[in-house]
Amino acid sequence: MDNNNLVQIEQILKALSESWSLDSSSKWSKDNPAKGQCGVTTLVVNDILGGEIMKTKQPDGWHFYNVINRERYDFTASQFKEDILYMDIPSNRNEAYSDTNEKQYRYLKQSVMNQLSFSNIELH
Repeated sequence: MDNNNLVQIEQILKALSESWSLDSSSKWSKDNPAKGQCGVTTLVVNDILGGEIMKTKQPDGWHFYNVINRERYDFTASQFKEDILYMDIPSNRNEAYSDTNEKQYRYLKQSVMNQLSFSNIELH
């Protein structure tokens, strides 16, 4: 991955981190802001960067993440204390959406897009 893409990924992660709240997931907490954010985050990242949506089984259900240009990006991995054993099971927007709702999705997408517009990021 080239430097430009790495900067873009870092900007998106920063925008997500600043946007996650109870408005994007009812499982959010100050101590664990990525908790419960995987489905909605995966959808927003997919909107911005494209790529594929993958999932892996965790003790409390499916965990969603993105694959972009054959690279795995799990923007919400920090919610787990243990390392994730990625199964890279192909998923889709409908499955990831089943982990969120329209209000949470619209909130996170709008907040991230606002954050990114301040960083002048070039979107896909």
